[in-house]
Amino acid sequence: MNINQKNEYGSIDISMETIASVAGRAATECYGVIGLTSKGSLSHAISELLNIEDYVKGVYAHKSKKGYEVDLYLVCANGVKLPEILSEVQKKVKYDLERTFEMKFAAVNVFVQDIRENS
Repeated sequence: MNINQKNEYGSIDISMETIASVAGRAATECYGVIGLTSKGSLSHAISELLNIEDYVKGVYAHKSKKGYEVDLYLVCANGVKLPEILSEVQKKVKYDLERTFEMKFAAVNVFVQDIRENS
């Protein structure tokens, strides 16, 4: 999915890969986040961490009635306070997306796919 943004100079198409790159980088910079994983990897055996170039598999942008929303699928560290970590991830990702693309995002939804020991 691409996001089409129009301004007085013309239109800009923002690719899913670009949104995933910005959102994934912002999320992985947060304390307690080990990395991103793909949406379907609920089993510990198949939940592998994504490389930077594969963040598009762990970040999904879509348009809802409220506006654009971003879903993130994370692997978090064991022994951290998840509500605090996830709240911080939501704030940082939303801030970085809005600052980078100069548009509002209605929501950043965070899904924890796995909890691991931080190595």
